[in-house]
Amino acid sequence: GDDNSGRKVITFSCCRMPPSHQLNHTRLLEYLKYTLDQYVENDYTVVYFHYGLKSLNKPSLKWLQTAYKEFDRNCSYSVLQCMIFKSLTISFSLPRYKKNLKALYVVHPTNFIKILWNIFKPLISHKFGKKITYLNYLSDLREHLKYDQLNIPQEVIRHDENLRGKQKGKLPPVVKVPPPRPPLPTQQFGVSLQYIKDKNKGELIPPVMKETVSYLKRKGLQVEGLFRRSASIQTIKDIQKLYNQGKSVNFDDYNDIHIPAVILKTFLRELPQPLLTFECYDQILGITSVESSLRVTRCKQIIKGLPEHNYVVLKYLICFLHMVSQESLYNRMTASSLACVFGLNLIWPSKGTASFSALVPLNLFTELLIDFYTNIFNSRTVPGE
Repeated sequence: GDDNSGRKVITFSCCRMPPSHQLNHTRLLEYLKYTLDQYVENDYTVVYFHYGLKSLNKPSLKWLQTAYKEFDRNCSYSVLQCMIFKSLTISFSLPRYKKNLKALYVVHPTNFIKILWNIFKPLISHKFGKKITYLNYLSDLREHLKYDQLNIPQEVIRHDENLRGKQKGKLPPVVKVPPPRPPLPTQQFGVSLQYIKDKNKGELIPPVMKETVSYLKRKGLQVEGLFRRSASIQTIKDIQKLYNQGKSVNFDDYNDIHIPAVILKTFLRELPQPLLTFECYDQILGITSVESSLRVTRCKQIIKGLPEHNYVVLKYLICFLHMVSQESLYNRMTASSLACVFGLNLIWPSKGTASFSALVPLNLFTELLIDFYTNIFNSRTVPGE
């Protein structure tokens, strides 16, 4: 899922760790590093569900010592925090993983964790310490990220209900959610492409896309790390509100080139249906099983099946991303880097979230669209494009 700043979220659930004698902790560490490597080039967030870590399944002291010796000794102070979060936090002790980690949420922390943290806090960098937030209840996560996108184990949910029940003396009541309000006539975020088109005199490209892309073309093509950086959550909400109310937005007023980049990603992510449509999801997953020399042709076939409106908007976006990739000598954003950022903003499953194994084909498909833009989009023209 994503947090409220559009950063990718990685979750770690202790209750899913098997007993120590059944688990190869070295392989676990390798898996953690492999998972993080998919995201660490961009800003990302980690949610750590502590419930379920017991004496039966926690790593041994011997393994912690082995892991300590494996890592760069320049990071020795930060490695000490692994005594708090065990195998998970060891990975964050390396500069490669710390740099773009923007938040680490520890859900259901025990008093023992808090005590240990206070003991080792003087030895850990102040900057890293500010990234850690303790959350006593699952509901607290809603303030920071898109809670409904998280795959939370039932054991953790039941534990949370028990904690709340103990606090109030009874189980928490069922909260009735009021019906959603109808969208404004000028709404841009969270509504369909068709809705935006109907409310904007038949324009195929949504105004928010046109304005952000035009601005970034003029001023952002050579900005290093374009689309990798986050922005102030409140600023993004304020700009979304302006767009939804039909008011003008002047990005020069914010003096931050990454704000229109985040707005563009947010717009795509909040579409009710992904730009590449739910129907294409399984076809895109199959791209890795296609022979390398035929993959571009397969991409072209899938894209041809899109509704006309989706095709036009996608072509507009990919044309821009292709331009960005052509400036990678300056901005460091190759087609591969852009695909890691935009893959899950262009396509996601109709139910739940994309599995870890799905990231490879989704990102590969996006990378091919960007790299071979001219070839893939040259054979279909839509009226009014």
